[in-house]
Amino acid sequence: MTDRERLKQIIMELSYEKRRVTLASGRESDFYFDGKQTTLHAEGGFLVGKLFYQAAKEFAGVQAVGGITLGADPIATATSIAALLDGNPLHAFIIRKEPKGHGTGQWLEGRKNLPAGTKVVIVEDVVTTGGSSMKAVRRAEEEGLTVLGIVSLVDREEGGRENIEAEGYALKAIFGRKELTGDLI
Repeated sequence: MTDRERLKQIIMELSYEKRRVTLASGRESDFYFDGKQTTLHAEGGFLVGKLFYQAAKEFAGVQAVGGITLGADPIATATSIAALLDGNPLHAFIIRKEPKGHGTGQWLEGRKNLPAGTKVVIVEDVVTTGGSSMKAVRRAEEEGLTVLGIVSLVDREEGGRENIEAEGYALKAIFGRKELTGDLI
């Protein structure tokens, strides 16, 4: 079994639920995907790191990976570790949802590893409309980083890719919804 096949098994066991939910975008859906159940699982996180690293390095010159807390946190860390183990260190960073309420008031954690112009890839657990991804892109660029693209564990295939591409960025998804669920939806 390949790493990708095993990761798909873990996702379907831990992260996928067939039930009605209201998503962060406000849309209703008949399935829920909780990526953190997979990314925080020991084997799942390990496989996520390996596969995200493979996807991130397709963006030429990438130097760091990160995204909006909380979904991106374990992905960025796992990807950074996988990269280091391959002899190609990529730093991880976290974008806060709100600036730090005391001290420096910073938006980014891991800032000292990210000089202006650092080439980064935004990581996500799931893309629906692309709104969260683009919020991360804008915040990273406001902080002086150069965003090369976005990698997501799952593309729900609900317009996010098109919205991201319309803004001029590429989205690489480890899995598309149809690939994961087949006829389940």
